[in-house]
Amino acid sequence: MDMAPGEAIHSDAFSAGGYMWRLNCYPCGEDEYGSDEFLSVFVKLLTESKTVSAIFEVFLMDKDGQPSLEETHWSLFQMFNRDKNSGGGWSDFISRSDLEQYYLKGGHITLICAIMVVRDSSSPVMGSIPVPDSDIGKHLGTLLDSTDGADVSFTIDGETFHAHRAVLAARSPVFKAELLGSMAEATMSSITLHDITPATFRVMLRFMYTDALPELGDSPTVTIQDLLAAADRYALDRLKLLCAQKLWDNVLVDTVATILACAEMYSCLELKNKCIGFFAVEKNFKKAVLTEGFVKLVQQFPSIIVELREKAGP
Repeated sequence: MDMAPGEAIHSDAFSAGGYMWRLNCYPCGEDEYGSDEFLSVFVKLLTESKTVSAIFEVFLMDKDGQPSLEETHWSLFQMFNRDKNSGGGWSDFISRSDLEQYYLKGGHITLICAIMVVRDSSSPVMGSIPVPDSDIGKHLGTLLDSTDGADVSFTIDGETFHAHRAVLAARSPVFKAELLGSMAEATMSSITLHDITPATFRVMLRFMYTDALPELGDSPTVTIQDLLAAADRYALDRLKLLCAQKLWDNVLVDTVATILACAEMYSCLELKNKCIGFFAVEKNFKKAVLTEGFVKLVQQFPSIIVELREKAGP
């Protein structure tokens, strides 16, 4: 309290919003020309930057250790840091008499400072140029619907699907080997597929162009298990996990064995681990082992019993 006007107590430098700051407190005013009857407080920006917009708030703690709402000061401003002397604050933060009466305890006062950097897109200085969400999926979906530039077709049960070799090759290493490699399909303009339904292929093809799983309401014959099988066949890992998540979302004691069999058959380790974890819950295990799906699971994959016992017990 015996410091001269213009003498400051500085806080340590601290980080907020990716910038470095410091709080400067002048117990007897900020300069020799100011009033020594007031405590002055200023927030300083230390980081080199052209401009920064920030909200800062400073308040005192009272003698009971509670934040004082009466002596709270805040500001929203833009600071220019060309000379590393930018900042803002209050010359007359609080009078010396009030400070000593209400806030001085054991020769100390406590100041709290909060800073939030504002990245306002509407600010002509600080705002960034808005970038719309990616629409490549929308454009490629339109390309699929129009068949413009299509150079390959697939026939499944008498239904024909037109597509683009480059798109399929980019999305699936299996299609890349078939359509751009040395296989016979590379020279064929029309390819007949087996072991997949037209409805499942349609959904898979849409995913390959848009990277999104369409609603299956328009394709009631498509099951998620069939789609998982197709994703595994053509090495579409993202589609495979999307299908796995949908199966997991609907897991029940009556269906977990069937879903586990599907995960094992199509090498979906993530779904398999989830199902085994489900079995590990004793009440689930006791009910699931009585289902028809569990009997089929054991018949198809006898080795799965060892893994289940390790997790769920005998």
